[in-house]
Amino acid sequence: MIDHLKRLTLVAVVLFAMAIVAQPASAAIWSNTELHLQFGTLETPGFAGGGDKSTTIFTLQHASGWKYGDNFFFFDVISADGGGFNDTETYGEWYSYFSFRKIGGKEEMKGALKDVRFIAGFNWSADADVIKYLPGIGLSWNAPGFAFLNTDFTMYIDDSVGIGNGGSAPSEDDSWMIDVNWARPIGTKWSIEGHAEYIGSRTNEFGGPVEAWILAQPQIRYFLNPSVAIGIEYQYWENKLGDAATDESTVQALLVWKF
Repeated sequence: MIDHLKRLTLVAVVLFAMAIVAQPASAAIWSNTELHLQFGTLETPGFAGGGDKSTTIFTLQHASGWKYGDNFFFFDVISADGGGFNDTETYGEWYSYFSFRKIGGKEEMKGALKDVRFIAGFNWSADADVIKYLPGIGLSWNAPGFAFLNTDFTMYIDDSVGIGNGGSAPSEDDSWMIDVNWARPIGTKWSIEGHAEYIGSRTNEFGGPVEAWILAQPQIRYFLNPSVAIGIEYQYWENKLGDAATDESTVQALLVWKF
């Protein structure tokens, strides 16, 4: 069953990515692409030596909508001072959302619930040889004042290489995730946006515990003009990367370019 879900999720994401690349720009109902620069001091989990490091993150982020749903992805290039953990890391997440309302040709719901969506997602870490598949269901809400407010429920299926097969990080048992993501404009100059996730506990390939974690990354943005924003991102990560000894609470400087 799990292997079948992995294949279905990967096929759905790959096919959707191919469709996006193949379509002309005019095929998108809406599109938003951003480049982020963040700088701050981030914690190193205990299993990687502990401590903290000044860290710079470059992020390419894209969201767009089409006839039957929408998609979101980001790719981070992370560089930390002093080598070791996060010395140079590439990490990305992709989520394709298929709207039950749009596929069924239904009108937008008028109550609190705006739409129900099937999710096909994956997370990928290059240096750690980690791949996760995230099939699930998402709920979109009619929330006054919000550009969007979603609650996503997914599986968290591991397909990592694992240390036993030459990878850089242990493979893990499968788990599940709840994610709340939002954007709340305030006037024409300010925006509060981000997400908060909970991922359940699991066990790594050596039988060691990977603790459940809570990760919240809200941003406060001030727009200097329609294309450039400055602000902060607050990162709270309880049990960072499943390490019970590492809780992170830090503020990072943020610069955003919109394309």
